Amino acid sequence: MTKQDLVTEISKKTSVPKEQVSNTVEAFMEVIKTSMANNQNIYFRGFGTFEVKKRAKKTARNISKGTTVVIPEHLTPTFKPCDEFKDMVKTIKVK
Repeated sequence: MTKQDLVTEISKKTSVPKEQVSNTVEAFMEVIKTSMANNQNIYFRGFGTFEVKKRAKKTARNISKGTTVVIPEHLTPTFKPCDEFKDMVKTIKVK
């Protein structure tokens, strides 16, 4: 599903014009990005958590060059779905 598909689906379910829904979705995503860039987690009950996780410093290998590279400690955005969400996805039959 693309962002436009999401906007269309929400517009159908709410009878709100696509332009308004699109603006709302854009604002929603901007708030999430800004909050996470400021090291803030976002919690949605019944959906999941957008978390900023700290990754430790580590040494990696560049196999093609045969060298080692030090990857510094850094923050990375993650999403952790709630149990109800995970259970919904688990019940889908694999094709």
